[in-house]
Amino acid sequence: MRTKIFIALVLVAGFVFAGKKVKTELFSVEKYGTKNTGTSLQLKFAKGVEHNHPLFALWLADDKGKYIQTLYVSESIGKGVFKRGSRATGKWMPGEIQRPATLPYWIHQRNEKNEKGGLLPTPQNPVVDAYTGATPQSSFVLNVITEKPLNGNYKIMLELNQSWDWNEAWYNARFPDDKEYKTSSQPALVYAADINSTKIGVEIPLKPIGHSHYSGKDGSLTTDLNTITTALKIAKNISIKVQ
Repeated sequence: MRTKIFIALVLVAGFVFAGKKVKTELFSVEKYGTKNTGTSLQLKFAKGVEHNHPLFALWLADDKGKYIQTLYVSESIGKGVFKRGSRATGKWMPGEIQRPATLPYWIHQRNEKNEKGGLLPTPQNPVVDAYTGATPQSSFVLNVITEKPLNGNYKIMLELNQSWDWNEAWYNARFPDDKEYKTSSQPALVYAADINSTKIGVEIPLKPIGHSHYSGKDGSLTTDLNTITTALKIAKNISIKVQ
């Protein structure tokens, strides 16, 4: 009798589940570095519950963390032009703007000076088109090809930032005289993964290893993430694999 009841419950549960619509996350597919002759990598980014148009940079480093090359950076930073604001005009319109607090760790790791002596890309000295484009609006798969074939162990680095994500530790008036801080709120997060070029098709998760300087004054990395809250939920999970 108990067996029959159990089977009946399983069947009912199966019918209920079958009738329920399961939401499938859609991933857009982007490609960068397609003219390169190096190694193909695939980044998979599943958005989290706090995802709201973040900007990010993805780059390759050696096994010690030394920068090798940029694989992708959001167009606003890579070109030095934001679509929603110009400090020159003070209006909500496309315009050249420098925002050092957005992705400071990547900026300092890249360490390429512009015509003004700073490190941010500008319209005159942008990141080349092969590695920059519009930021995906939701979850995405990013296929990239390195400039040179990989051989051995490397690190994949990703820096992620989203404006207006204030919390109890990082509130609007914490640094009242620092206008750059107010463009970032919680500092940019830095993620990393160790990869080996011979391990084809193995998905390696990127994990948060720290946060950048809150206003981009330097290229420091703070490993203590106790004050970071919603920023850790911009991404549900991020992974990388050699293809």
